[in-house]
Amino acid sequence: MIALVLKNIALNYIFSSCRNKLNASREIEPVELPNCHLIKGIEAGSEDIDILPNGLIFISSGLKYPGVKSFAPDKPGEILLMDLNEKNPKARELRISRGFDLASFNPHGISTYIDNDDSVYLFVVNHPHQKSTVEVFTFVEDDNSLKHLKTIKHDLLPSVNDILAVGPDRFYATNDHYFFDSVLMFLEMFLGLTWSNVVYYSPTEVKEVAGGFYSANGINMSPDEK
Repeated sequence: MIALVLKNIALNYIFSSCRNKLNASREIEPVELPNCHLIKGIEAGSEDIDILPNGLIFISSGLKYPGVKSFAPDKPGEILLMDLNEKNPKARELRISRGFDLASFNPHGISTYIDNDDSVYLFVVNHPHQKSTVEVFTFVEDDNSLKHLKTIKHDLLPSVNDILAVGPDRFYATNDHYFFDSVLMFLEMFLGLTWSNVVYYSPTEVKEVAGGFYSANGINMSPDEK
């Protein structure tokens, strides 16, 4: 009897802890933003956004994630482009070069890197068939297209959420879960396990640089590169 009571107490504690971390059941106050307006063409939702110094914006759209309802379950993901220099900016889908598997494209976090020759590299976290890869593209502005360069996979990148490019072939990435199986992911979240991390990737070295996080998510860099 005592064991049953202790078990119920433990389960209630875990449930309450998980609920607090997710901010479940909290009251949401409406906020009026008079200068905001709906951008058409992103009805399938947007996961991430990256802005270039010249006012061009890359947007990842159409993410399908385990346990989360998809707004467009039968439509592949896409990368959209907007130009803030326009009076009424519109989101336009970027064409991706031949040979890339568009049918399973499932973009998550994105990051850009501008090289010394002004080449723009776009790094995209992709989840084809519920796996994790990093796709590297170059942006062809004259053609409004993306040229696919390579796909990166690694054992230290099992559940990538966001990415921060620091070179043409180097980046930091967050793993938001230790597991990628949907059942184990739920248990990891429910139990409040702090097993997610941040990984540094380069062609010559891949290593964990920070750990002990509860669902490591977005990553970015300040203007002074810290």
